[in-house]
Amino acid sequence: MAVEVLLMDQVEGLGIEGDIVKVADGYARNFLFPKGIASEVTEGKKRQIEKKRLERLAQLEKEKAAAEELLKKIEGIECTISAKVGETGKMFGSVGVPAILEKLAEQGVEIDKNKVVLAAPLHELGVFDIEIKLHPEVSATLKVWIVEDKEEK
Repeated sequence: MAVEVLLMDQVEGLGIEGDIVKVADGYARNFLFPKGIASEVTEGKKRQIEKKRLERLAQLEKEKAAAEELLKKIEGIECTISAKVGETGKMFGSVGVPAILEKLAEQGVEIDKNKVVLAAPLHELGVFDIEIKLHPEVSATLKVWIVEDKEEK
C-alpha cells in the first residue's frame, strides 16, 4: 500500500524537500519518518517547508549552471596518460580515477573523485570515453588516451 509523504530533506531517487511523493507504507513508517526525512502531509508542514524548498531549487539551478560551465571545459580536454608496458605489450598496473583526476588538475579542472564513473581500472592501451557526472542532470564525457611510456625503453 502506498502513502503520500512530504519530504523534509533531499532523498536520492525520490526528490527534494517540499516534494510530495508516494512511497510504500513500510518504507515511510520504518525509514523516512523515524529519521525525520519525511512527515505526513499537512497544510502546516507544507507552509513550513515551502521556503526551504524554494531556496533549494535556487541552489540546484546555480549548481547546474556551474556544472554546465565545467562540462564545456571538460569536453574540450583530451587526456593522455602514459603507462609502462612490458616486452609483450601488456600494461604494468592500471589507470584508475586518481590518474585521471591528476591529468584533469594539470589542465585546471578540479573535480571530486566520486563524480568520475569508472566501473573498473583500465588495464590496456587505447582510447576510452569516461563519464563524469557533474550534476544529476549534467554529465560530461572525457576522452582518455592510454599510451605506451616511451621513456622506459
